[in-house]
Amino acid sequence: MNSRTPSFDELDRQIITALMANARTSFAEIGAAIGLSATAVKRRVDRLRETGVITGFTATVKPSALGWRTEAYVEVYCEGAAPPRRLAEVVRNHPEIAAAMTVTGGADALLHVRARDVEHFEEVLERIRAEPFIRKTISVMVLSHLLPESPEAGATHAAPE
Repeated sequence: MNSRTPSFDELDRQIITALMANARTSFAEIGAAIGLSATAVKRRVDRLRETGVITGFTATVKPSALGWRTEAYVEVYCEGAAPPRRLAEVVRNHPEIAAAMTVTGGADALLHVRARDVEHFEEVLERIRAEPFIRKTISVMVLSHLLPESPEAGATHAAPE
């Protein structure tokens, strides 16, 4: 990835918007919508990928179809100052953690957890709590998605066996 800040114009924004709406949209379709040839769209997409603006293309899948039927957000509170690098090592060891970030406020981190069922979620939570530097967790179970088309409503991998 290029270290300089990537620059892009209104046509790039329109291409990105089209790909975010449907990554399978052809370059010809995008070009027709914004007034460029398919070749010009491809060149721009290639440049956007090379500069790290576009980081990949994915399929959004209904989580329950992959076995993820339970979902929660978990606030993590650490003893002392746990460096983000150490938190990242921990969360990588749990395939059920769909997303993790450090946050402001009382908690040190927020985890988005998907599990097969409540029992599986409880087992995941116990594994997280077993880390020696984690003081406490607070969990909030997801009941429904108010924006079902959002990335958070989708899944990127199947539930572990």
